[in-house]
Amino acid sequence: MTDTVFALSSAPGRAGVAVVRISGPRAGAALEALAGDLPAPRRASLAILRDPGSGAALDRALILWFPEPASATGENVAELHLHGGRAVVAGAVEALGALPGLRPAEAGEFTRRAFENGKLDLGEVEGLADLIEAETEAQRRQALAQMDGALSRRAEAWRGRLVKALAHLEAAIDFTEEELPDNLEAGVRTELDVLRGEILASLDDGGRGERLRAGLKVVIIGPPNAGKSSLINALAKRDVAIVSERAGTTRDVIEVHLDLGGYPVTLSDTAGLRDARRDGAREEIEAEGIRRAVSHAAAADLKLAVFDIRHAGNPDSATLALLDRDSLVVLNKADLGSVPEDTLIAGHEANILSLETGAGLAALIERLKEHAARRFGQGDQAPAITRARHRAAFTEAAAALERSFKAPALELTAEELRLAGRALGRIAGRVETEEVLGAIFHDFCIGK
Repeated sequence: MTDTVFALSSAPGRAGVAVVRISGPRAGAALEALAGDLPAPRRASLAILRDPGSGAALDRALILWFPEPASATGENVAELHLHGGRAVVAGAVEALGALPGLRPAEAGEFTRRAFENGKLDLGEVEGLADLIEAETEAQRRQALAQMDGALSRRAEAWRGRLVKALAHLEAAIDFTEEELPDNLEAGVRTELDVLRGEILASLDDGGRGERLRAGLKVVIIGPPNAGKSSLINALAKRDVAIVSERAGTTRDVIEVHLDLGGYPVTLSDTAGLRDARRDGAREEIEAEGIRRAVSHAAAADLKLAVFDIRHAGNPDSATLALLDRDSLVVLNKADLGSVPEDTLIAGHEANILSLETGAGLAALIERLKEHAARRFGQGDQAPAITRARHRAAFTEAAAALERSFKAPALELTAEELRLAGRALGRIAGRVETEEVLGAIFHDFCIGK
């Protein structure tokens, strides 16, 4: 924390603008060495940047100065808004590296300093990381809510109620001869029961926050030549998989990442399901493809089963065996055959389409969007649990509260409340280990 660090904070490579950030006690001196004078705080100024060693001009750039503590990291911070050519950035970085007391920043070091200086809590840090990685609208909304402190505020509110309950309980322990309210202990236990219920309700969310970070896993299954590869190509709007009339063309699992109505989806095309247990090298490979298809289907959030509409009366049994309650069924090749619109396949309403003509594809996409919205629970305004760390802390707090109800003495009840409060404190980073901090900040990129 005594070092002054610098790094390119915008994306590497050629661009219109590149931002180099400097943070630490010598940030002002570094800016003066390159630009000559410090600009007014928090106001962009145009300056000629020069190499302090040779005096050669590096760039004509915008410079900004943020004195501590009113900065992103809580330290003195300077920013150089350069032209984004590689040579310009390299020259500026080389000049900074030659100044005494400066070194390149490590991954996540600017954010780590913001955390250490109280500018961000740990939950907000994780929200920032998710915001940087967000690829869809729903991921952006969730990450922004966490970066704004929604989850941390909820955990701290629960922790505050625990502290109050603990204070009342300790009063009953320490002042037994005082005239305390008769119902003090009963009131504490009632409050703890309500609090435990709220924590358990937050845990019973179907993993919507973690699922949104990772994306919904949709696996396309079905017999050979039903149109699975054509469907993934149509949904991806590009040629992802080879389409052929020859059975068994798809041998391995093919994945593509989609933004489906603002929701992240990983769509997988799989080998056609059929009996491939015959002898021969070709059948061996196909059998392995089928095994992988079944394995991916078992781990999927949603199975999208595709059948040839001409075989709707006798659908593939291997595919039917993999269907569950939430599966979607597609009858493809409506240009070659027809069935009643209310046709059911193993109790599932059939989505009728023709990938040859495109008929029915828009309706299927809407069904997929509706399914994603339900699984991600976007109607729920409660802060989402987005990481295993959060879930473990809340689970530990709920378990400690449960144990407190069974404790044979008030002193033991109080100890369980302390453990529950410590678990909730880990969400914002009030109670944390260096090992966990290192793991969190390791996932950040250089310059952030």
